[in-house]
Amino acid sequence: MPEGPSVRKFQLLTSPFVGQVVAKVGGSSQKLNVNDLNALRLQDSQVHGKNLYLAFVAAEGPVGPTAEETALQREAACGAHCPAQGQQGQAGAPQPHSQDEELQEPQHSRSEAPEAAEGRGNWLRIHFGMFGSVRANEFSRASRANKRGDWKDPVPRLVLHFESGGFLVFYNCRMLWCSSPKADPASDILSVEFHRGRALRALCAPDPICYTLLDQRYFSGLGNIIKNEILYLARIHPLTPGSLLALSDLECLLDCAIQFSSEWLHNKLRGQGLHPQVYQKEQCPLGHPLMKGTFGPSGGFKRITWWCPQCQPAVL
Repeated sequence: MPEGPSVRKFQLLTSPFVGQVVAKVGGSSQKLNVNDLNALRLQDSQVHGKNLYLAFVAAEGPVGPTAEETALQREAACGAHCPAQGQQGQAGAPQPHSQDEELQEPQHSRSEAPEAAEGRGNWLRIHFGMFGSVRANEFSRASRANKRGDWKDPVPRLVLHFESGGFLVFYNCRMLWCSSPKADPASDILSVEFHRGRALRALCAPDPICYTLLDQRYFSGLGNIIKNEILYLARIHPLTPGSLLALSDLECLLDCAIQFSSEWLHNKLRGQGLHPQVYQKEQCPLGHPLMKGTFGPSGGFKRITWWCPQCQPAVL
């Protein structure tokens, strides 16, 4: 499923439509009555971790804050955590599918799964599945034939046409109404409010470090791709219990998580694909053969993990 940097890009694509009224709707969603969105005004757009939240109000109601007035937009516009800050305005334009969008995995951990519907609210919670995406003013087109040999374009779950003439298209996602965003910026690795101390305390647990990194309570938005890459960058074996690692190693791992996620987002906004060093690879950048295993907590989802036995030796 799309990880934090991808969902941030999706949010930036929706931001130019904040304040506009929905003129026509469409889509194949079975659980959401898409007609309920007709003639509503998109009031706000927010992101937390791997979830996108859109607020809708009656068209005659007051217009909500513009995208630039929200804390998230100020953060994105300033390039929070990003080394280069001048290119981020490009996110408002339609972007082609990046290469890394085909690297997503279908499984999700229990902490990432959508909650049950709370009853009708004015916030639409969008949780993306494998290859889930958002497009602005364009539809996704088939890039290859399916297993049957058909060249069929992906079917959108939701299409929102606005009075301005522009439109948003949502693919492969689950949508439900909720009363407010489930937001904890302190756990979001791409938020300026990310709480390093709480994250470090979580990493000190005796559980294998690869389990803790995917716990969305402490690392919201961090997924399997980021997990594999930062463990390699920090030279840490994925099954190492966090309690056996020095504080300096955990600090290094946390720095890698923030920097890698920020750089991935920055590259996405420039239309560049991801070039992983170990994820789905056979060799590490130094030419060492990689190992692959499926790991996960007891009773939880298992994730495929790649690591280099030489660069990431096991801690005895």
